[in-house]
Amino acid sequence: MDAVLFDMDGLLVDTEKVWFEVESEVVARLGGTWGPEHQGQLVGGSWERSIAYMLKVTGAEVAPSIVGEWLLDGMEQRLADGVETMPGALDLLRAIMEEGVPIALVTSSLRVIADSVLKSVGREHFDVIVTADDVTWTKPHPEPYLTATSLLSVDPARCAVLEDSPNGVASASAAGCRVVAVPSLVAIDPAPGRVVVPSLCHVDVALLRGLIG
Repeated sequence: MDAVLFDMDGLLVDTEKVWFEVESEVVARLGGTWGPEHQGQLVGGSWERSIAYMLKVTGAEVAPSIVGEWLLDGMEQRLADGVETMPGALDLLRAIMEEGVPIALVTSSLRVIADSVLKSVGREHFDVIVTADDVTWTKPHPEPYLTATSLLSVDPARCAVLEDSPNGVASASAAGCRVVAVPSLVAIDPAPGRVVVPSLCHVDVALLRGLIG
């Protein structure tokens, strides 16, 4: 196994509930209402797509850049107090580090949000960090994972990816990586080259190595 690549929101940290709070506030400012069915449409998607979806749902005539500012301000305010890591996340990161295997963080969030989250998770766990600011195409396009593997100088086929969303799984699979899916808000089915587990507590280094073959 050449490397292990982690998604961030909903996988390493419990930020999906934070996103829901902020999205609900922003949509209310736009004159609409927001529910779990709406959030499910955005899981693992790009920043631009999320904003466009909110504007479509509400029919508001507000510049996308303004909506983006509202979202960013809301997230930064909440993340300033820290964020809860998902069960098993820190233990798994430490175990992989002890094995000397490189680790990357690959997220569709903006760099400023990733930086805020890393204050709780620990920047020292990651050899490479790829955010929405570092790519032209975000998940489900393979570019984020191909960018990370290129920066690490590793073969995607010898890398294990941990993801919680269908978009993230699609991105990792298209890049040629093996995948462990830990579904958060949207169900994910097992498939060749992919295993599905209920939480990171069910993942260890042996399972990740077993994916590579």
